[in-house]
This record gives sequence, C-alpha cells and structure tokens, in this order.
Amino acid sequence: MSALRILIVDDQALVRAGFRLILEAQERVEVVGEAADGDAAVAAVSELTPDVVLMDIRMPGLDGIAATAAITALPDAPRVLILTTFDLNSYVYEALRAGASGFLLKDAPPDELLAAIHVVARGDSLLGASVTKQVIEEFVVQGGPRGQPDAATARRLAQLTTREREILELVADGMSNAEIADLLVVSVSTVKTHVGQILMKLELRDRVQTVVFAYESGLVEPRGSR
Repeated sequence: MSALRILIVDDQALVRAGFRLILEAQERVEVVGEAADGDAAVAAVSELTPDVVLMDIRMPGLDGIAATAAITALPDAPRVLILTTFDLNSYVYEALRAGASGFLLKDAPPDELLAAIHVVARGDSLLGASVTKQVIEEFVVQGGPRGQPDAATARRLAQLTTREREILELVADGMSNAEIADLLVVSVSTVKTHVGQILMKLELRDRVQTVVFAYESGLVEPRGSR
C-alpha cells in the first residue's frame, strides 16, 4: 500500500511544523509539502498531487474556504480536511459547501487527526449525513443563503428518476444506506447503486455534498421553516 500524500496548509509556521512532526512519525503517511496561504495551496496541489489537504480556514489572501472550493474543482481533486480553532458554526457549513470532506478542531489529539485523514482519504466524510443535516438546517433557519434553484440546478434535478429523487431526500434526512434499504424494502446494494447514480448525475463527490445540494436546491427544507 502506497503512502498517503499530505499537504499542510496554515499561515502559522509553528502549526505546520507541529502537524508535520506528528505525521512524519507515522508509517504510510508522507508530507509532500506545505503552504502558508490559499493561493499557494492551490498551486501546490497542482504541482504535488496530494491525496489529502489539511486546510486552515483563516489565512491572509485567499482563505481556506475559497481555497477549498478552488481545489475541489480541480480534476482528480484531493480530499480536503478542514482544521480550525472554531467549533461548529457557519464555518462548517461553508466548508462543506465548498467541497470539504471533513472538519476537525486543531486541538484534536494526534490519533484523532490520523484517523480523520484516513477516513477522508478512503472517500468517506468525517461528518455523518445526520450531523451535516443538523448543521445545514441551523444555518438555513438562521438566514443562510438559499433561494429557488437556478436553471442549471433544475436541469440536474430533472435527470433523476422518481426513485433516485426519493433516495436523495432520504439521504438528506440523514438516513444510512441500510436504513433506506429497510424503509424501501430493497437491498443495501440496490441503494448503493442508486446513490452512485445520484452522485454521478448531480456531479457531486460524496453523501455530504448531496445533503448540501438537497437543501440549497430547495428539494428539502429545514424543519424550522416547514
């Protein structure tokens, strides 16, 4: 198994050095570079092709949210794990909306950091769909950006079959594949196939992004506004 290639992005040299020290002590983990701001991070991703980017949020110039959006839009984009000193708030929502696969506080212990890197590297999301749903609902209820879907979004939704649309709503409601399978009386593999088709048709990367899309498109409304 090849080593996971990690890029560390933070405007504080001591923070970058601390993360590097932790990661370089691990087997099958390779720190391929560092960046002190968002612009440098985007350039480094193109040059170094990391598997996972550890991304700070508050940086001079291009911040971590904008850098995440730029990076996840690249071909064969790496997974982005947001690292911050801020707890669950609108930063989490904006990070998810930008395409981040996870969110972790900077004071998390080393074993938690390493576990998070492996989770996002294998294509999973560090925040489960139910947690993501709660974050987005709270943000939208408090007046976050949301409106009628634009023409492009409407076209993407129109590609879904009735069953896929139903499953999208259930995923957005925080249900797992097994729970959806039980509810619809189908196999888990059938649900996985439908979820894969949903991701492909909507051009989304993972389940967390489907939850964001479902709310922002208006397909699902937060409980506080129903």
